[in-house]
Order: sequence, then structure tokens, then C-alpha cells
Amino acid sequence: MPLLYYWKPENYYRDLDFGASYHLNQKNPLLHEIEVGDSLWAITRNRKTGRYVLAAELVIKAKTFNPEGFRYGKYRIWGSLAASRYFDINNQPDAEPIVRALTSIKANATFLGQAFQGYAAVRRLARADHLILLEASRDYGLEKRADNKISEQNLEGALLYGKPQDIQSLVEEEAVGLSPKQQEYLFTQAPARNRQFAEELQLLYVGRCQICQWDPLSIYGFNLCHAHHIQWLSRGGTDGIENMILVCPNHHGAIHRGDAPLDFGSRSFLFEQHSEKITLNHHLSF
Repeated sequence: MPLLYYWKPENYYRDLDFGASYHLNQKNPLLHEIEVGDSLWAITRNRKTGRYVLAAELVIKAKTFNPEGFRYGKYRIWGSLAASRYFDINNQPDAEPIVRALTSIKANATFLGQAFQGYAAVRRLARADHLILLEASRDYGLEKRADNKISEQNLEGALLYGKPQDIQSLVEEEAVGLSPKQQEYLFTQAPARNRQFAEELQLLYVGRCQICQWDPLSIYGFNLCHAHHIQWLSRGGTDGIENMILVCPNHHGAIHRGDAPLDFGSRSFLFEQHSEKITLNHHLSF
């Protein structure tokens, strides 16, 4: 079942400034009725023109629960990096007539945004309405700031062990879509913060993997586990210990290769065919 989501403009613009996230949150459990492989269409309002526009089509790859008390709601969906699209909202026609004509929406409010308040920010879409949006967006240009296919594992390594010029070179080579604000943060503040948090995690877990409990410190006498950002920095993740986990190199590589999100409901990283549960936890809000 496809969905239509009203993305508040301030949230939309913030997400692009700090890394296109390819995920959305809501308090309405309807968000989790969407099936993996279906599309969530997001509309927002262009600040410059005042027009309602199609912001994105997220093709769902996973559904997770957020930590208790998360400010944006309990429910989260994740879009596939390969299949999802963020649209250039500055070079597309007014989407309001299209949205008002969708049979499953019935947006009768004077101002379109009024029809998407509170829980109504996420709405079911009939399959025929999904096809209408698919056809309407067929030739839309894509948002360059969402072209953030940077290797987050390489970025984490550069932040923890590299020099500022290493980070800058990596971003310039791989992540042309990162906004200037996000790039400035990665070049200046992030390295020192990440090293501090990584050291805290090593001390807190005595160097052990929080998933499999591999203990290199007792075996080899030195730390080999890695600090991993649960929500990637290049996708708007916060830079703090509450967004980090200590994992062995094997689990770190698998999480990145599988683009596995953390479900705070099951306390597990979700892979395509199975999940990996966190077995050691002294700092995350479960």
C-alpha cells in the first residue's frame, strides 16, 4: 500500500542541509502499514515560490521503531538508496492540482497544508493514485544534495584516524551532494568529537563488540572494534555517543554493506534476510 506524506518545509530543508536522510518518522502507526518495496510519496512547500511540490519518492526497504520518547514519533521508514528519488523542487510544476485530484486524499481544505495536520500528515494512497504520481514525476530533475553516496565506513575511518585533508578529499571525491553546511561540519568540528566518543565507547565496553561480544583486548592486548554511527552522519545522524555503537570489524562491514538500520523495538540491526541483536548495552535508550 503506497502512502502520501506531508513533509513540513522546515524539516525538509533541514534534512537536506545536514544530509539527505532517506528516512522519515511519524507518530501515526499508519506509517508502518506500508509494505517493503512500496513507495512513500512526500510533498512539501517551496519556500521561494510558495507552491506545493513533490519532494521525494522513498521506495521502502525497512521499517523500524525509534527510541522511547523520540520527538518525531515512534515509527520510522527507510528508503532504498538505489531506488528512492529526491526531486529538484525548484524546477517542477505546481503539484497542488495533482494532489487535490487524487481520489484517496480528498483535500478539501482552503489551504492544502491544512489537510495534512497531525496524524493526517501521512495518508493511504490508492494504487491508481500512486500511478498518477509516478507518471507526473517521470521527467522531474533530481535534487543534487541527495546524491550522498559517500562510503560512510570510509568517512568514519577518516574522522577517527585521518587528517582534515583526508576527510575533505573523501567528501570531494565521493559525496558531491553533501550540502556546504554538512561539509563544513565534517571538515572542522567532527574529527575531534568522533575521536572523543570512540574512546568513551572503548572504555565503556572494554573494547568488546556490542553484537557478538568479540573481545580483542583480552585476546591480543589491544582494541580492534570500531565506533559506528547508527544513523549515518551523511544522512543527518547526530554526532554523539547516543548515535554510536561499538562493533567488531566484521559486523561493521556487514552493517555498511547491507545498509542495515537499527530497530530500537527489537534492539537489532535489520538485514535483508535476518537481523543481528545488540547483546551488550550500557548507553542506548532501549
